[in-house]
Amino acid sequence: MCIPHTNRRDFLKTAAAATAGATALPALAVPTVAHAQERSADVAAKVALTHVRVFDGDRLTSPRTVVIDNGLIGLSALGAREIDCAGAVLLPGLIDAHLHLQDVTTLQQLAGQGVTTGLDMACFPPSLVDSLRRRPGLTDIRSAGTPAVAPGSPQSQIPGFPANAVLTGPDQAVAFVRARIGEGSDYIKIIVDEPGLSPATIKAVTVAARSFGRLVMAHATSTLTVGRALDAGVDMIHHVPLDNPLSDATAARYAATGTVAVPTLTMMEGFAALGVPGWSYAAAEGSVAALRRAGARILAGTDSNHTPGIPVQPPFGTSLHHELELLVRAGLTTREALRATTGLPAQSFGLRDRGGVRPGSRADLVLIDGDPLADITATRAIRRVWVGGVEYAPAG
Repeated sequence: MCIPHTNRRDFLKTAAAATAGATALPALAVPTVAHAQERSADVAAKVALTHVRVFDGDRLTSPRTVVIDNGLIGLSALGAREIDCAGAVLLPGLIDAHLHLQDVTTLQQLAGQGVTTGLDMACFPPSLVDSLRRRPGLTDIRSAGTPAVAPGSPQSQIPGFPANAVLTGPDQAVAFVRARIGEGSDYIKIIVDEPGLSPATIKAVTVAARSFGRLVMAHATSTLTVGRALDAGVDMIHHVPLDNPLSDATAARYAATGTVAVPTLTMMEGFAALGVPGWSYAAAEGSVAALRRAGARILAGTDSNHTPGIPVQPPFGTSLHHELELLVRAGLTTREALRATTGLPAQSFGLRDRGGVRPGSRADLVLIDGDPLADITATRAIRRVWVGGVEYAPAG
């Protein structure tokens, strides 16, 4: 969860006590990440990428030409500057379906690793979120803004946390949702973990969000709270349990109801490594395997954050490549992992202008060496990145 700089020192005093319940917030010690440098580029420039193999959501095409024209995928290469890609692979811009925004540097780190869309799952104040929107040439964002939390929860104790997001009963649900929409939240987030909201309140927030046409995200990291989220009928459940693997019956409920899973294995791996009794990464990995067997939709999300005091902080950008590798180890095919960070999140979040390389879509593109269908680690071998048609220098 992003926190204003002025509140960081105070937050450090409470973060240690909040660690056990703060799984929604975050992942692994942050290694040094080279800051990508934005290239001077004209979004109106027309570029033709020739001899490039394109991941079309199913396979790699034979070498072809892809045109970038005024920020979009174009049809005609007439008058375009040509870039010979010599058989390299072109992916749709990558989408991280769970992160926590911090500042413009966050966007630069994401763009430098080919993450052209970032879906924030908790950030306040609204002015900070607004300052990160619509930055030409930098990662495009959507945000939940402030999540609904229970009194006494770790999130409720963060200095400056909005009082109207701390809910004591279902009667506050409509006002909460209305306030978030007024602040510009693109979807609604609910913290289900203990100490958590009552089932009636979770359901009321879900119903209210739907009445306003918003998707509902639930944070749940135990088998008990996953069940509560499913009972409420949320659209997506973020994280997977660390206590026990999801049963086949519970995984089947995801598939039957269309509930989307965002496992954030990178985060779960980090928290499992803390040695907390009863927490096991095997439970998280087993849950993903069960979800795949059931046919549930699985998206790639990292829970990347720079939140002070949180012991697990996945780095922005590079952790998404790690997440893809963890998903493959958990049983997804490389094709499924690529879909989990391209077409599927675009579809799940209603982002119709991205997620594939097709005429008229945003020119969010990642050019890589190697075949990611043969080896998912090839996504790390980035040559060039375009964000809305603006070329961005990959992180070195």
